Amino acid sequence: MAYEKEGVTQIDVNELKQALKEDQTIVIDIREHEEYVEAHIPGLPLIPMSEIVDVVDDFEKDKEYVLVCRSGRRSHETSKFFKMNGIEQVKNYDGGMLAWDEDVQTGEENIIKDVKDLY
Repeated sequence: MAYEKEGVTQIDVNELKQALKEDQTIVIDIREHEEYVEAHIPGLPLIPMSEIVDVVDDFEKDKEYVLVCRSGRRSHETSKFFKMNGIEQVKNYDGGMLAWDEDVQTGEENIIKDVKDLY
């Protein structure tokens, strides 16, 4: 069940699966390139946390986002960063890839070079 932590809504694996079915929610993997290539949720776009600082202003502020990392820690910090930069509709997938219990994809499936490619 969703809950708040430091002003950020935390969602669990079932809520993430629901978000993945909704067209209005953009789910982003923010782990490093190597982690993503090793295993990621099929279809998810990758924008590493280390690159988000440089491109945060390119995100559309009226969209809904869910951020994913390995355990939920980096995505929580990045969610707070989104909020500090005026992106209010952001949720953290608490538990991260460690809690993901469905199929995973390997390889460079959806590496985002330009944030506009998300939309």
